[in-house]
Amino acid sequence: MTRTILTGILCVMSLGMTAQNKISLGADISMLPEYERVNTPYYDNSGTKIDALTYMKDEAKMNSMRVRLFVSPNGATGSGVCQDLEYVKKLGKRIKDAGMDFLLDFHYSDSWADPANQSIPKSWLPSSHSLTEIIYTYTKESLEALVSAGATPDFVQIGNEVSYGMLWGSDNDKCYTSQSAEGTQWKRFYSLLSSAAKAVREVTPNAKIIIHTERSGEANTTKEIYSRLNAHNVDYDIIGLSYYPFFHNYINYLSSTLSTIETAFPDKDIQIVETAYYYQYFASDSKYNTQSKWAASPTGQEAFVSDLITELNNHPKVTGLYYWFPEENGNGGATWSASNVVLTSWLNRGLWDNTSHKALPTLLKLKDFLTAKEALSIDDIKKDERPTNLFSITGQKISSIPSHGIFISNGKKIAR
Repeated sequence: MTRTILTGILCVMSLGMTAQNKISLGADISMLPEYERVNTPYYDNSGTKIDALTYMKDEAKMNSMRVRLFVSPNGATGSGVCQDLEYVKKLGKRIKDAGMDFLLDFHYSDSWADPANQSIPKSWLPSSHSLTEIIYTYTKESLEALVSAGATPDFVQIGNEVSYGMLWGSDNDKCYTSQSAEGTQWKRFYSLLSSAAKAVREVTPNAKIIIHTERSGEANTTKEIYSRLNAHNVDYDIIGLSYYPFFHNYINYLSSTLSTIETAFPDKDIQIVETAYYYQYFASDSKYNTQSKWAASPTGQEAFVSDLITELNNHPKVTGLYYWFPEENGNGGATWSASNVVLTSWLNRGLWDNTSHKALPTLLKLKDFLTAKEALSIDDIKKDERPTNLFSITGQKISSIPSHGIFISNGKKIAR
């Protein structure tokens, strides 16, 4: 009897630790080595010089870092497109050596891949091999190189913001939900994703596969995309979303999308793999003001992140949050025309001030995402005014609090 009870306790503890380990807080730090190369200073909020990666891990409590990978980046000065395989091997190993998870973001392009750009790498065409063969081989060989370098990814994005498909040879390759799910464009897309996923499973079987889209303000469109992928047996683990309020509308739109896909795909985790907000200078486009209720200021940026975290913690299937380009820290050069310039313009969405190089308040605010996801004891839930929105640890909605085990209430894990 004692052994049975002990085994049960250990099983519950194991489940709790496994669930906790799935919660990821991090950032895309793809430009950090470039800033460091030109000796850009990083300070904490009091002005003490720091190592940025160490500070994000130890003080902001980030446990995972994302890095993009281009096939043959064009290397244009100030473009942010410089992350080839050698670059990513070094940064990936550094992330792993720091004891953090590593999220690899395959762009499958020589430059930015996003809803408007999914260009086939120049070296991939013309070829006697099909794109499905090429993407398999490239994914496999890239991952093998990373593993050999001590930079084994824990998460792998097979494509970046692929809401309209990927590897477009022409506009005819773009995928729209208004098209038939059995049409040529979509079948091509399923095949490309499946080939990439096959390589991931073979080389890094423990890595979680993310399919990343950015229609986070459009619940029905997002649901339709992943419904099509699931119906055609595309292999993946996590729904990855970009969410920028100035592109994707207010947080209530994101909330609707999250609720919709949680219900539609209970076996999938969800991660916000990109988000950011201005701490100064909105862009001149009017949508930045009309769709942004927070001020373009350090306090406005912090308020946005606070509101976003509050919303994400209402959704138990959301297991990750990554801030995009926190390491933005000026242009890197002594002047805008200097040969060592890192950026040719400021985005003003980073977590260090471009002028003072001091950390902004939002950097430390992000750790609230992890804090709110921590497991509570059953005594704590009895004090909860709203012990509702109940899910099992596997993501199935349940109608009442179970008598024992681990479950989720209002986005919080409960051990009983």
